[in-house]
Amino acid sequence: MRVTGRGIWGPPKDRAEALATLKRVPELGVNFVDTAWSYGPKISEELIREALHPYDGLLIATKGGLTRGGPDDWRQDGRPEKLISDAKDSLKRLGLEQIALWQLHRIDSKVPSDEQFGAVKQLLDAGLIAHAGLSEVSVAQIEAARKVFPVATVQNIYNVGNRQNEDVLNYCEAHQIGFIPWYPLAAGGLTRLWSMVAAVARAKGAARGQIALAWLLKRSPVMLPIPGTGKVKHLEENTLAAAIELTDAEFDALDKAGR
Repeated sequence: MRVTGRGIWGPPKDRAEALATLKRVPELGVNFVDTAWSYGPKISEELIREALHPYDGLLIATKGGLTRGGPDDWRQDGRPEKLISDAKDSLKRLGLEQIALWQLHRIDSKVPSDEQFGAVKQLLDAGLIAHAGLSEVSVAQIEAARKVFPVATVQNIYNVGNRQNEDVLNYCEAHQIGFIPWYPLAAGGLTRLWSMVAAVARAKGAARGQIALAWLLKRSPVMLPIPGTGKVKHLEENTLAAAIELTDAEFDALDKAGR
């Protein structure tokens, strides 16, 4: 959920709208909310608790392993003690006894990966988190992590116009690992792609963003898009994408245009 200020920093410009958007989530049948302690920082988790606690029927996923220096300034910190601290602090902010899904936001290149994976396993073994995932990783990194703990999800950039993680998605599908594409509505700035998306949208009587989401949902059974928004109207529009069924011809045309 995009319920912070610009650059995912500070409070939202319209706090009331952000809270209304969050409260609309379960009403629309959405049962998965993705956030991170670094969104704000802390603000996203705090607003989620204010709007949605005690989370009846909702799965709250959060992340740790990044720190912030300011708007759009992200810094890796994969020290084991920091990862464990991130998770414990998220538990308190969210008002939870156990985080359903905690994801390592980035693998810190300055810290041995086995130490970071070991910290995740500690969180699992202690029962502080129920499931663990990774973000922005390669197939090799997923395989290395799976030797230490069960990888439930992978969150990498992926959309109809950006297929750089096609191999990761295919790996996740082969091993029944949930794939959470971030930036799902971006089309890479490809004019020819947006023209194709617009054509399909007109044929379906839908918005272009809905078509981009519908394409993702048809792409793989392990796909779980997380289109961020802080607006009720946009949230409602996004959820309607689940009811759009692309024909094979429409899917293939978009697939070809996006490559």
